[in-house]
Amino acid sequence: MIDIHHHLLFGLDDGAPDVETSLAMVEAAVENGITHIVCTPHANTRYVFDPAVNRERLEELQTRLNGKITLGLGCDFHLSYDNIEDALKNRTKYTINGKQYLLVEFDDLMIPPSMNDAFYELMVAGLQPIITHPERNLTIQRHPERMKQWLRQGCLVQITAASLTGRFGRSAQSLAQQFLENHWVNFLATDAHNMQSRPPKMREGYDIVAKRFGRETAERLCVDNPRAVFLGEEMPPQPEPKKIEEDSDASGKRGFLGRLFSN
Repeated sequence: MIDIHHHLLFGLDDGAPDVETSLAMVEAAVENGITHIVCTPHANTRYVFDPAVNRERLEELQTRLNGKITLGLGCDFHLSYDNIEDALKNRTKYTINGKQYLLVEFDDLMIPPSMNDAFYELMVAGLQPIITHPERNLTIQRHPERMKQWLRQGCLVQITAASLTGRFGRSAQSLAQQFLENHWVNFLATDAHNMQSRPPKMREGYDIVAKRFGRETAERLCVDNPRAVFLGEEMPPQPEPKKIEEDSDASGKRGFLGRLFSN
């Protein structure tokens, strides 16, 4: 399995506090069946996001791990005005492995209507937004219908594996299941922060998806789609999302969703 959202790099945010914790998290991830990790420190007003420091921490871990797991670099990108402006100017600063995919995180308390325009601008710049853990977002829990516009625009969606086990409460668990039933989910990830409250576990989520939706779906969400993101490749065809309007241009031709999703 490939984990595209993981706070592994030590001493940068509210993830691993030290290198020993990072190494323990890798051991646990490998034992859980994870073969690749994208290290995604926060980029928000609380934590400084410095690509050079991130690379140094990654290289230190790689040296100590001696090939035990494959690591990549990305970001837990907070959708603030300043961040978006910087991402538009520095296209690969925040993306996964310097490619096109960008993990984006909403504020819990407010998602402005202008977010539709922000996603449009990011996509015009060649960036592919991946909305992280919307099932845990308080605003989306109250108004899950807001997801429809972002899906029509072409955003991809990642839910947290532990949401499926109830770790983040019944609302997150129920919404995660609903999103899966509607084919609104493209990735599972751990969003691991530590070894205690937020450990690097994907297997339970994989098994829940496999049991309810089939092993092919579990492989798509945990292996095939994350691999495309890790390598910067085009996404493989996805099941068409349910309960959103058809996206077509003025000439009647199918737009982004028509190219990405297949029956």
